[in-house]
Amino acid sequence: MDRDAIQAIKDRLDIADIVRRYVELKPVSGRWMGLCPFHNEKTASFSVNSDEGFFYCFGCQASGDIFDFYARINGLEFKDALEQLAAEAGVELTPGKVDPQAAKRSADRKIFMEMHEQAANYFSRMLKRPEGRTARQYLERRGIQPSVIDAFGLGCSSEDWQGLEKFLVSKGYTADQGVKSGLLSSNASGRTYDRFRSRLIFPIKNLSGRVIAFGGRVITEGEPKYLNSSDTPIYKKGDHLYGLWAARNSISRTKRALLTEGYMDVLSLHQFGYTNSCGVLGTALTQDQVRRLGGFCSRIDLVFDGDSAGLKAALRSAEMILTQGVSCGVILLPDGEDVDSILQSRGAEGFQVFMDEARDGLDFSLATLQKGYSPREVMDWAQGFLKKMSSASLRAFYLPKVSSGLGIAEAELRNVFSGALNSAVEQRRVEQRPVTAPPVGTQAKDDKYFLRYAVKHPEYVEELSERGISQVLNSHWGKKLWSKISAHSGQDIIPLLDDSEKQFYIGCRSEESFSEEELAEEWRHVCKIIARKRYEQGRKQLTNALRRAQAEGDMNRVSAYLKVLNDSVWRDDEQH
Repeated sequence: MDRDAIQAIKDRLDIADIVRRYVELKPVSGRWMGLCPFHNEKTASFSVNSDEGFFYCFGCQASGDIFDFYARINGLEFKDALEQLAAEAGVELTPGKVDPQAAKRSADRKIFMEMHEQAANYFSRMLKRPEGRTARQYLERRGIQPSVIDAFGLGCSSEDWQGLEKFLVSKGYTADQGVKSGLLSSNASGRTYDRFRSRLIFPIKNLSGRVIAFGGRVITEGEPKYLNSSDTPIYKKGDHLYGLWAARNSISRTKRALLTEGYMDVLSLHQFGYTNSCGVLGTALTQDQVRRLGGFCSRIDLVFDGDSAGLKAALRSAEMILTQGVSCGVILLPDGEDVDSILQSRGAEGFQVFMDEARDGLDFSLATLQKGYSPREVMDWAQGFLKKMSSASLRAFYLPKVSSGLGIAEAELRNVFSGALNSAVEQRRVEQRPVTAPPVGTQAKDDKYFLRYAVKHPEYVEELSERGISQVLNSHWGKKLWSKISAHSGQDIIPLLDDSEKQFYIGCRSEESFSEEELAEEWRHVCKIIARKRYEQGRKQLTNALRRAQAEGDMNRVSAYLKVLNDSVWRDDEQH
């Protein structure tokens, strides 16, 4: 780890400026506060400390420094986050000792990212050339304006089976790298060729705005109608949403997201002013996508076709959103219509009519179940819905609503599902039990009590060391953290901490400071506890030595140990 480079990056980049790209922050008592992007909440509990360079969520305990935040929000590994932030800060990294396999994976990801940027430029240029005439005419017929085409980086691919491959090879990449990156395909005989041919190309970007995949729509004859990138080392389709990189600021500001199914729908929505819109990527909505989107907003409105497939997709998606504690609305469009057709024919005002008639997600789900599902299917859905709730409080909120909507007595519903619900509650209680720092003056037997004081007041680290704090720490975890604190006192030690140490350290630093009187009282208490624990350890050692002397019949040693034990009497008004 290049510690000099890490510090240089932190000196040049303010963590608040990086976080502000994803979260709306407001100044509160010397720090920045906003809604946590890593869990859904209505009251801001996400804190950013620019002076010390860390973030901490009082709700979910997410914590770390600028690298941790950037890696987590963008789905990157630490090394990739370090490299990207180093490039942004203009800091050169010095290679260090790394795992060869990890270094190879990181190098491959970097190459694949570069290849996708090159491919995006290639497709974009192709759209402007004679080969792109059919694609340009298609976009014109669909009413997509040039500003939207440029903003989303649309492009096209030609009929040439090796067009992109030849271009990538001319840039120094190999066909094998093209296949591994997902840009090329290969057949059984090993022949490589372009994955996307004769298609309108939609670049798929991560939250940093970097191209990581593509979607392609056929614009002549051929199947499938839509073709998407497969999963690669830089892209997992169940993690990302089309257009979220462009929509996130609007979503964060309005706390509301509009989620649809097609690329063209997202483009039209943005063109007509619905800049909080994004779309799923050729698959059913996933929990990871809901969690990512829910971190930016409190409500997700689903826009689906009104056919049977659309109803099923809306039911499944609404269930997934509601169980994550996010509000949900459902907008079903008339048969034969989609978002793009309504916007192009009726404009924003015409589409807003449907938005205003959005149904509550739970009401829609219950009504859909009662219309087209058997009693057994309805009860199975209700049980699964309640079991999947992300918290007991959410379950308590929705259970009476579900019972009322289905016309079942709440007591009966509780009774039917009591076993399943209780087991689910206990499982989540174990999984989600938060790790919190102990209150002042309590849990003195816990190593965290002593370490907490050292973290909150680093000016006392040297004296704590002199008083023998290392001798009273019992756990390996506590001793390891203390060794880091004492060895790097006054320095930025966050990069040296593992996840549990980091959460504890930043949590302590995020707490309110003691008043002068409270600090003095707590210091006396800490010193007394350390002294008493050292005293008790000493008496225990003497007692063990006495027993050995008695067993060996060494009366001189017995007398000496007894005298020391008798003289060593603890008094609370003394510091031993």
